[in-house]
Amino acid sequence: MEAKKEFEGLVSLRPVTHLNYEAICDLDVSKEQQDFVACNMWSLVESHYNAHYQTRGIYLDNEPVGFFMWVPESKCHVSIWRFMIDKKFQTQGIGRQAMRLAIDEIKRDEELAFIEICYCPKNTLAKDFYASFGFEEYGFDEEDGEYLAKLTV
Repeated sequence: MEAKKEFEGLVSLRPVTHLNYEAICDLDVSKEQQDFVACNMWSLVESHYNAHYQTRGIYLDNEPVGFFMWVPESKCHVSIWRFMIDKKFQTQGIGRQAMRLAIDEIKRDEELAFIEICYCPKNTLAKDFYASFGFEEYGFDEEDGEYLAKLTV
């Protein structure tokens, strides 16, 4: 069995701006994961026309390696709509560190009660990954065909 490669460097979240949006759009997941994650370009278009959507590039040192988008649904509820790590940087622990950073940033709002995330039933890796942060399944979105999970803060 091949040993898991751990990353070396500093993981950070940075706003997506006119200076880095092209690099964020160039990031991609593996062919097998494409049904689970929306295109970053589409997500950035959505965020452009919905000013309250929050986007962050995930960086390893100064290299963009992933993308987050979350949406304040109300004063007490934030939904993580997008989370991806580029296929070249997966299975190194970068996504785990990025998720911790995102949760910490989202939790800065004192009125926040919970963070919600959804995932496809076929994506068992996502279910286990989110559960490791304390997200608990609480429903199923029939329209999108995805499980809903929330992290109470």
